[in-house]
Amino acid sequence: MNLEYARNQMIRQQVRAWEVLDNRVLETLQAVPREAFVPEQYRGAAFADLEIPLAHGQAMLAPKIEGRLLQALHIETADRVLEIGTGTGFLTACLARLGGAVVSVDIFAEFTAAAAARLEAVGADNVELLTADALQLERPDEFDAIAVTGSIPDLDERFVRMLRPSGRLFVVTGRDPVMEAELITLTSPGRWTRQTLFETSLTPLINATTPAPFVL
Repeated sequence: MNLEYARNQMIRQQVRAWEVLDNRVLETLQAVPREAFVPEQYRGAAFADLEIPLAHGQAMLAPKIEGRLLQALHIETADRVLEIGTGTGFLTACLARLGGAVVSVDIFAEFTAAAAARLEAVGADNVELLTADALQLERPDEFDAIAVTGSIPDLDERFVRMLRPSGRLFVVTGRDPVMEAELITLTSPGRWTRQTLFETSLTPLINATTPAPFVL
């Protein structure tokens, strides 16, 4: 595979085509070697327009979703960022390149261990990895941006409480077949705005409470 050609095609045909035009985001997706974060058996699909399967029924986000997430959060170089769902560590590396410091949480120890090695290999030394259930996490007023990489049925206000003033939260809410990517912005203590970005479908976070289906 011609890696640079495949990477450029991914950015041009998938990411830019999905209205990701922020130069810092595009440069980050160009600079971080996605192929180094994809499980070996799927290395040939590293730049494909699809989710890549991981262990435990999880998945690596499609490139266009990663691009829209990064663009929506508008991460500044001094920002402190929380990532819910480390996965392979690729998005973690992108967040680390854009921001000042990243705390990344995953419930599976094998994910955080593997991501630690990959992040070290690409020189992402501003990342703290935690193995924990993010739905039990409480770190109020600590983060400028939060990226939730799995879906939840409804907005969990614990994530909003972890934002600093003017902080931004990317989260996908709902359940199949209707899920929406949202940008939550904290405007003042206890008050926030919600902006719907696009429709999508993501694997739910482990232990996310699923509401009972409506029955006529």
